[in-house]
Amino acid sequence: MTERIRSSAVAGAFYPADPDELAALVDRLLGEVRPSEREHRPGALIVPHAGYVYSGPVAASAYALLRGATVARVVVLGPSHLVPLHGAAVSGMEAWATPLGQVPVDDELRARAVGVGARRNDRAHQPEHSVEVQLPFLQRVLADPFSVLPIVVGVTEPEPIADLMDALHGPDTLIVISTDLSHYHDAASARRLDRRTADAILARDPSMIGPEDACGVFALRGVVELARRRGARIRLLDLRNSADTAGDPSSVVGYGAFTLDL
Repeated sequence: MTERIRSSAVAGAFYPADPDELAALVDRLLGEVRPSEREHRPGALIVPHAGYVYSGPVAASAYALLRGATVARVVVLGPSHLVPLHGAAVSGMEAWATPLGQVPVDDELRARAVGVGARRNDRAHQPEHSVEVQLPFLQRVLADPFSVLPIVVGVTEPEPIADLMDALHGPDTLIVISTDLSHYHDAASARRLDRRTADAILARDPSMIGPEDACGVFALRGVVELARRRGARIRLLDLRNSADTAGDPSSVVGYGAFTLDL
């Protein structure tokens, strides 16, 4: 039987298509992060998903905490930007490919996700960048090979997404929430709006995260709800926007990086 591999949809656009160039870029972004005090590996990350020139430095602030870590399985949840979707959809592929190689999809986690209400829907995954752009960071930072469960999340309430993550999380599993924050405000307005969203995340209050506050709002609310249930600590690592990295200050996209001790 022919392997079913999901090939990159945005290599050459959101990040370099050349493997050596991509590896060097990710390593540089990670290397620019100031080393943190030694701490245990977080159970979840919230990271942005724009082109690396824009959001890469912010995403790196979270991924740098995983340098050399052993993580067997990673669940990545992002929004479906291009295909209308309700609920959560898992990839039915056997592996996902980036210029840095293939990452196998975790069959056991996929079956568990379907058992709690997720559906298989590769049509939603095929053009989507929100999950894909996280993989090169994971490929460069983790010490050992890992499997992944790609999930795109459409319109839904926080509770079922929290239930889904609760069923998938474990001591060998990292959860990654892929989301940008406010979109297309001027830089000053974006900083104000994104600070309000960050405060809601830190307060573990999903009801205070509005539909325009993050493009990945449904997965974001879900992980905040899970943190609320568990009384988990959430820490803000970085909060910037595209004007701070490479963009026009008259119309920006906001980015935040957080860790959660689930």
